[in-house]
Amino acid sequence: MTGADDRDASVARAVRLREDGLREESRELLVALSARFPDDAEVAYQTAWVHDTLGLEADAVPYYVRAVDGSGLTEDDRRGALLGLGSTYRALGRYSEAVATLSGGAVEFPEDNALKTFLAMALYNAGRAHDGMRLLLTVLAQTSSDPNLVAYRPAIEHYAKDLDAVE
Repeated sequence: MTGADDRDASVARAVRLREDGLREESRELLVALSARFPDDAEVAYQTAWVHDTLGLEADAVPYYVRAVDGSGLTEDDRRGALLGLGSTYRALGRYSEAVATLSGGAVEFPEDNALKTFLAMALYNAGRAHDGMRLLLTVLAQTSSDPNLVAYRPAIEHYAKDLDAVE
């Protein structure tokens, strides 16, 4: 088995372990893989992810940073890494970094409403409640199929532009 085959098999095993609830075993395998493949964005992403699932957010950050700064992630994994890093920054109280990361992710993936929703939370935490509320209302208006909301979509979109406006 080549080094790449071994790496691929090890990543697949670590993901299975995480999915099967054996997160600590997955973490140990991924930390070792990260040491062997320090420039591998996918390994870094998977390592960050397992740290997050264990509640080790601060330990996840450097792996997320390596993942988003690296190359070779699939589009879905890059999206997940940006969301993971931004939401982890937010959970750690690093609000300006959360806003910057999630804003960049929302620009890179404008159709991703999960990124926008986490950005809205980070904006709130950063003291920008108006911006967060505007973003959240826009996402809600554009994505809800609830007939009670659909009927008011134009009004919600209008008020989202300026919540302080008085008519």
